[in-house]
Amino acid sequence: MKTNVKIWLARTLILVVTFFNLECAISFLANPAAYAPAYELTGEIGSAMIQSLGLLFIMWNVPYVVAIIHPVKHKLSLIEAATMQGIGVVGETLLLLGFPGGHPILASSVIRFIEFDGGGFLLLIVALILTRGKRQKDV
Repeated sequence: MKTNVKIWLARTLILVVTFFNLECAISFLANPAAYAPAYELTGEIGSAMIQSLGLLFIMWNVPYVVAIIHPVKHKLSLIEAATMQGIGVVGETLLLLGFPGGHPILASSVIRFIEFDGGGFLLLIVALILTRGKRQKDV
């Protein structure tokens, strides 16, 4: 496969992950009351907490956006994005394993994030593989 095609495929994979991450962030910001109960949160405090997560999701996506611009020239941003996504999967899994019983809705929400972040992690790993061995001067 030609280098240019690989770069565009990697860029597309990163874009997919970024799109879903930002879609989640915007949903949390725009309608926090809809998501708060899934985390056993209520009222204004629950909504504020969900909106805070939405803001964090936007902040965390900065390296993803930089990697989309050019995944070879900005390889460090792609590595950071994949690392962040992997930390999410591992951290969420550890949280889930430590949950006491009796919180099925919360556990279900964390499982959705594990699946969500796990899928994104796999796509970013594929993007890294596609750009492996490529140097800035080659593109």
